Amino acid sequence: MDYLYYAKEYLMNTYNHLPVVFTHGKGCKLYDVSNKEYLDFTSGIGVMALGRGNEKWIKAVEDQLEKLAHTSNIVLNVPILELAKKLTEISNMSKVFFCNSGTEANEGAIKLARKYSFEKYGKGRNTIITLNRSFHGRTMAALEATGEEELHKYFYPFPEGFKHTDITVEALEEAVDPSVCAIMIEAVQGEGGVNPLSSEFVHKVFEISEKKDILVICDEIQCGLGRTGKLYGFNNYNVHPDIISVAKALGGGLPMGAVLCNEKLKNTFKYGDHGSTFGGNPVCAAGAIEVLNEIADESFLKGVADKGKFIKEFFKNKSFKNIKEVRGIGLMVGIEIKGEASEVQKKIFEKGLLVLTAGKNNVVRLLPPLVVSKEELEKGLNIIYEVIESM
Repeated sequence: MDYLYYAKEYLMNTYNHLPVVFTHGKGCKLYDVSNKEYLDFTSGIGVMALGRGNEKWIKAVEDQLEKLAHTSNIVLNVPILELAKKLTEISNMSKVFFCNSGTEANEGAIKLARKYSFEKYGKGRNTIITLNRSFHGRTMAALEATGEEELHKYFYPFPEGFKHTDITVEALEEAVDPSVCAIMIEAVQGEGGVNPLSSEFVHKVFEISEKKDILVICDEIQCGLGRTGKLYGFNNYNVHPDIISVAKALGGGLPMGAVLCNEKLKNTFKYGDHGSTFGGNPVCAAGAIEVLNEIADESFLKGVADKGKFIKEFFKNKSFKNIKEVRGIGLMVGIEIKGEASEVQKKIFEKGLLVLTAGKNNVVRLLPPLVVSKEELEKGLNIIYEVIESM
């Protein structure tokens, strides 16, 4: 059966797929239709934090499937209530709204920020500042929030009320005016090139916000839930936002997103302000509980941080001719190269390793499962280094 023909014939042309069709996986390995093995340094773009085939996650999902697959948002179910308690407590937040994806989580965060400002200050205070090189999703408001003009073409007009700024203290201060109700940041910009924000810039965001009652939204969809060796990316800066958006790793492979708010926002949304038919699905929630049980453990997070140091040490001891910079935090790593990252990705794929790209197609991005071993890391890093330096 020619599955690649099916892809060309029946799928819309939204993705530049690598020429492979996978059937199953285990841990950090994937296997294609011919049973060829691949090492995965993408984790489904940060989704499969626990790798494939985690037995506790599978059991939780299977057990819940047998009990109750779906209700609706006019009634409650046990897994979503247990998840709400666990997620808000470990996040040090007050309340949570569940949805299906990262872009939906950011849409919810945008609505929550604007509702808070409208109730407190009235009309005209609804602008949200976001950063150049940011990525916040593909729906219309989240796409306009994204600070990548290349992604905006073809889709005008967008919803109003967003302002993009350079990632400097001076640009931020200039962007803030009486119309601003929130600032949205990623502690580490993933799609934009794996760019950790500077400590000076992050603290200026929070300083300005505190003075002017501007909300801080931290988009933790890619850099959150253990990816940087901390529960959230912003934990690396010793700050705490008003709103957190999460998704990707939360469901462990099932679609799930969430918006968390602090105490001052806990009663902002009223009945009918927001909703989601599948948000809070009991099967997704059962899986998410098992994800949090594992990644919220301090020893697990320390292990992620140690693996991040291992990657940095690997490259520190190498000489480069085609690598410009290796950056990131924990297991969120960007390798900026001289050349096209998509070409490097293809050559790495031919050697049985999956990686991602980012930035202006000049960054090889690594998001391995958080359970990856140092032996697997070393094997993959050697392939990456050899391919890049042989360009």
